[in-house]
Amino acid sequence: MDTESKHSEAEALHATYRSDCPSRTVVEVLANKWSMYVLAALRRAQGPMRFNELRRLLDGITQKMLTQTLRTLERDGFVERTVYPTTPPRVEYALTEVGLAAGRLTTAIADWSVEHAREILAARQDYDARSQMPTQAVVAVPRR
Repeated sequence: MDTESKHSEAEALHATYRSDCPSRTVVEVLANKWSMYVLAALRRAQGPMRFNELRRLLDGITQKMLTQTLRTLERDGFVERTVYPTTPPRVEYALTEVGLAAGRLTTAIADWSVEHAREILAARQDYDARSQMPTQAVVAVPRR
C-alpha cells in the first residue's frame, strides 16, 4: 500500500469521529436501546411480527416509543412495514437486508450483555461501595 492510500485510509477512519460524519446518525439510531431490542427481536423471530407482538415481547416499551422506534427504523431502511387491506388493517414489520445485518450486530451485543451481566453488575456494586466511602482529607504540612 502506498503512502497516499495509507493517508486517505487514515483520513477516512478519523472522519468517523467528526461531528459532520453521516455515519454518526446511523450510530445514533443503532445505539438507541429500543432500536437494538426491536432489531434483535425481529431477527430472532425470523419473520414478520405485528406491532402488538413486539409490544408484548419488549417489556417496558410504551406504545408511543415503539411507534417512534419502528418509524425511525423504517425511515432508515432497517425495517419494512407491510399493511394488508383487511378490516381492521393488519400491519407487519420485518427486517430488510440492511436490518438483518444490523440485527446480527444487535443480537451479538444482547448475547454479550447476557453473558457478562453478572460481572458488570458486580463491578458497579464495587464502584458504588468505593464511592460511598468517606474520603480522607489531606492536610498540607508547611515546610520549614
